[in-house]
Amino acid sequence: MNKIEMLQEILTKNPMDSFARYGLAMEYANAGNVAEAMAEFDRLAADHPDYTPGYFMGAQTLAKAGRIDEAKGHLKSGIASALRTGNSHALGEMQEMLNDLEN
Repeated sequence: MNKIEMLQEILTKNPMDSFARYGLAMEYANAGNVAEAMAEFDRLAADHPDYTPGYFMGAQTLAKAGRIDEAKGHLKSGIASALRTGNSHALGEMQEMLNDLEN
């Protein structure tokens, strides 16, 4: 059983497992499966709007795929999440990436 299959099995048993959802999104992103990765990042954001790393990694996935406007949208949502949760490190990283994409 590969990592994707293991994570899918975990999510079958517990669809609200944010760590497994994030891991599945990352596995898809690392394999270059942008559509599947974004579907998982989007579900993560819908189910756990304050899981801040999901926004940043989703934005990176979109930016690598040349989908810059969508990446900016994810970063703006992630910045709002970081502000809500007081995650200053993530806030700084996402703001820096957003600045880079806007220049």
